[in-house]
Amino acid sequence: MSSLRDDPDMRQASADARARGAVRRQRRFTARRGAPLMIGALAAACVIAAIATTTVMRLPTYSTRVGETYSATLEDGSRIQLNTDSAVKVRYSAGQRRVELLRGQAMFQVAHNTHRPFMVASGATEVRALGTRFDVRREGQTVRVVLAQGSVEVTDRSVRATPWRMTAGQALALEPKARTPPSPQPVDVPAATSWTTGNVTFEGVPLSQAVAELNRYRRDKIILAPGVPGSRPIGGVFTAGDNDDFIAAVSALYHLKAVRQPNGDLKLQPEGGAKS
Repeated sequence: MSSLRDDPDMRQASADARARGAVRRQRRFTARRGAPLMIGALAAACVIAAIATTTVMRLPTYSTRVGETYSATLEDGSRIQLNTDSAVKVRYSAGQRRVELLRGQAMFQVAHNTHRPFMVASGATEVRALGTRFDVRREGQTVRVVLAQGSVEVTDRSVRATPWRMTAGQALALEPKARTPPSPQPVDVPAATSWTTGNVTFEGVPLSQAVAELNRYRRDKIILAPGVPGSRPIGGVFTAGDNDDFIAAVSALYHLKAVRQPNGDLKLQPEGGAKS
């Protein structure tokens, strides 16, 4: 299955999918300057309104629905790229740049500024960076950090008191109820962050895990019927949100057939099994 990554048909399918593009929504936050007011209380009210407007502008929330991605450039030049079904809240101040990952996954390209550290928080986990590129994913109570460039410091006092220092090419998965504190591990960064180019990359992961990952990108889901070997490995590069190549590959590899369900889901079941 790893040969799928170099297959000309796979590359063409991926190119076609990227040409269709994920949904990009651009939002602009602007403030209106009010008409001149006369004196006294009206002038004071104008000042208060201006302060309130500025506060709202500095706390934007960006989000995506299932199947969407979205990119935004922040006021300092840093960039955020959101994956499917994700949301962040931006909280900038004079001394700190802070982003809260509310759900899902985001890639951060941080503009260098030694006087305003860039912080990403998700649950009890905090990632501190000055100028770097990293990915943060929240899944339930688990937070996973993948560092593509630079270095970061990760803090999660629910796991251990001292922070972790990560270097480029490492990943760190934090689970609040883990028996032992984790340590940063080497990771294939292009594979782990291939969602930023519209792909999903699997390198020998269990079939059930691959299905769960692809299901993030569509409302109609892939379902594994009883008897399907969910622990069998799968590898390859597939287009996020377009499951046709994946269905064809695993069906041929493990002798499965796909049966469309009344609600639109697609059930994979062994060939020769009863239709359901």
